[in-house]
Amino acid sequence: MFECDVKLSADAVCFLLHDTTLERTTNGSGRAADQTWGCLSQWDAGSWHSSAYAGEPLPTLAAIARYVQANDLLLNIEIKPTPGLEAETGAAVAQAVLALWPASRTPPLLTSFRPESLAAAQRQAPHIPRGLLLDTLWHGWLEVAQELACAAIVCKYTLWDAAAVQAVHGAGMRCLSYTVNNAHAAQELIDLGTDGIITDCVDVLGPR
Repeated sequence: MFECDVKLSADAVCFLLHDTTLERTTNGSGRAADQTWGCLSQWDAGSWHSSAYAGEPLPTLAAIARYVQANDLLLNIEIKPTPGLEAETGAAVAQAVLALWPASRTPPLLTSFRPESLAAAQRQAPHIPRGLLLDTLWHGWLEVAQELACAAIVCKYTLWDAAAVQAVHGAGMRCLSYTVNNAHAAQELIDLGTDGIITDCVDVLGPR
């Protein structure tokens, strides 16, 4: 399963971008949410990585949907709202998934650090699975995930211990971890009984 971050343009197009602003990964500037897709689509989003990717544009969620379905791949979409657009982004991503994935296909897993985004996605498409992302175990996290009918808790991997795994499994959810880039940490998580790992290093953790 691949993972990507999705936010909204000023004219409500779902597209892939991690940051709120454009400077780090494109030759654009300013808040991405303040620009229309027509403008955003002109920026170079590949040169920051290497010359081989120079000129690569920002992708829409629609383009990614076509690619993963054509290649029989699964997708984890992190709803990554620009601050202030939490509910709007959650609803728009869920609506896009309904339009882009036929009922015969396994739908994406929708995850977010923002409960408001997941709640909006739940209202639009309650059958699409959701996961609550956590970088700390803040007060009430498990209860919030249950209220959102989440399928998974997606934790910073160092947060997992036996008690947290037991609590999540006891609530009928999966335990997923980000971002695990070494084999020792991965084995510790497997030994704890967690269910899945998000990694940048498939060459390190992939099948041998």
